[in-house]
Amino acid sequence: MDYTRFNQAEQIEINNLLEQKQMDDFVNMFTNLVDRCFRQCANDFTTKAVTGREAKCVEQCADKFLKHSQLVATRFSELSQTLLNPASQQHQYQ
Repeated sequence: MDYTRFNQAEQIEINNLLEQKQMDDFVNMFTNLVDRCFRQCANDFTTKAVTGREAKCVEQCADKFLKHSQLVATRFSELSQTLLNPASQQHQYQ
């Protein structure tokens, strides 16, 4: 994003808003990860201890969730670049 058209105070405000949005997105992703893996893996409430099966399930669930999130972020980045650079996309097809 080209910030040069904004004055310094506006640039600082934009950066602060972007940082807050990134933090909110991270917290939401973490909350979704915990919720999903807990629902999927924690099903034996007869003991306080985490069973080996539950621990393995949580590890696999978290790994799958994070890989999926990374893939989505990569695809989103690729799509954003394509949309931001229509001229480069046009040259690719010629």
